[in-house]
Amino acid sequence: MREVRVLEIKQSVFADNDRQAQELRQELKEKGVFLLNLMSSPGAGKTTTLMRTIEGLRDTLKIGVMEADIDSDVDARTISGSGARVIQLHTGGMCHLDAEMTRQGLAGLETEGLELAILENVGNLVCPAEFDTGAVKNAMILSVPEGHDKPLKYPLMFSICDVVLINKIDVLPYFDFDLDQCREYIHMRNPKAKIIPICARTGEGVREWTKWLEEEVKLWREGR
Repeated sequence: MREVRVLEIKQSVFADNDRQAQELRQELKEKGVFLLNLMSSPGAGKTTTLMRTIEGLRDTLKIGVMEADIDSDVDARTISGSGARVIQLHTGGMCHLDAEMTRQGLAGLETEGLELAILENVGNLVCPAEFDTGAVKNAMILSVPEGHDKPLKYPLMFSICDVVLINKIDVLPYFDFDLDQCREYIHMRNPKAKIIPICARTGEGVREWTKWLEEEVKLWREGR
């Protein structure tokens, strides 16, 4: 019987994407553009957090935003009101962006003159975590209504993030959400993750987040 050749498609796709992501990071480094990949489940508050982020950094950094979604331009229209450069990316039904898709988005955004480019990834706690977008840092938002056990249920997402924003802390009294337990679970997955509780609606904690991001951009541009 003839031997059957087995091709590991998934492994091959990821390896190719990782190579493209590293090349994209180097290109952005040469241009002086810091790329942040922002992820969360739908409804966690990415767009509201982005509006607060732009508001806090608009006087110190030139910011551009890529809004990724399966369809619609609702979020891009919202962000356009902030004054930041913005482009809407439609993924054609895909629940994530990979390095090549991000490259196309950056080309459409036109990064000339930008210092910080933010990719608001598709709302999903699984698929976006599997693909390296070429970002310098990965950030995610976990909202209080989702529950403090999410790091146990979606380990990969939490393991790849440099910073976790725990959003909607204004409703902590109304939900069975244990903030200390959540911190413990996150650090089980990723001991180095920075954890910042915020309320994007009121602005509570947002300054700590924007200060962290501003410092990361500065260190990266200085080559540290």
